Amino acid sequence: MKAVLQRVKNANVVVNESIICSISHGFLILLGIGCGDNDEDIIWLGNKIINLRVFEDNEGKLNESLLDVKGEVILVSQFTLFADCKKGRRPSFDNAMVPDKAKDMVDKFFQYLKSQNVRVVQGIFKTHMDITLTNYGPVTIILDSKNR
Repeated sequence: MKAVLQRVKNANVVVNESIICSISHGFLILLGIGCGDNDEDIIWLGNKIINLRVFEDNEGKLNESLLDVKGEVILVSQFTLFADCKKGRRPSFDNAMVPDKAKDMVDKFFQYLKSQNVRVVQGIFKTHMDITLTNYGPVTIILDSKNR
């Protein structure tokens, strides 16, 4: 399971020219589900994300977590995080989980974050989305549950 976290001042997702979800401060998470990912990956990655200290404290140091600052999350499924570009000019997505199973995993990840008292909203699986965000810092972090 791979995640690209972008610390944001605000973000929203637009589908068919309508905003379907938005947050103020927190994370935009682009989440890729790979073949072989399981519930253990959900728990490890979810805990890493909500406890990662990348928000400023009163002294301006990166000492606070998403939970500490009562941050919010926009979760967007992103199978292209598993693109293999080693050969040729067209990426292979063979390492991404098949869509039906991946959707279940994304939904489980969403529910896990909610169970940890995080306000989380999400894009629409397998739908073209326009994402607008203000990356704050900028702070962008890449996590991989297979690289602990």
